[in-house]
Amino acid sequence: MANPFTTRVLNITTGSSETVHDLTSDCSAFLADAAAGRDGLLNIFVPHATAGIAIIETGAGSDDDLLAALHDLLPADNRWRHRHGTPGHGRDHVLPAFIPPHATLPVIDGALALGTWQSVCLVDLNKDNPRRQVRLSFLA
Repeated sequence: MANPFTTRVLNITTGSSETVHDLTSDCSAFLADAAAGRDGLLNIFVPHATAGIAIIETGAGSDDDLLAALHDLLPADNRWRHRHGTPGHGRDHVLPAFIPPHATLPVIDGALALGTWQSVCLVDLNKDNPRRQVRLSFLA
């Protein structure tokens, strides 16, 4: 019997700018190996206190709109009590309350069951930490 639980860690370099990094192809590649035509759940988790996982449309401006909305909601200024790092870094620690560090998605016949325009994205506003890990776990 196949292992009902499989996991993989992705190492992502986000660079020194705020980003919405599309993980959809990484998730699909993982499921091609892990799911092997089975139904189940894909859990995506980023073990960092300053990043989140979002399901959004990308490539048509929505990713830039998300970053602009986060700028409005969480300005990078000195209002934050958490003050180490670059100016406004405290807002990076508030981000996961709005964009959680995880998502669980349905997998049908080994493929993500996303809507037509949905993508799985790592959202990272933290310019101080350009290296992220993302844990993908499939449960059949």
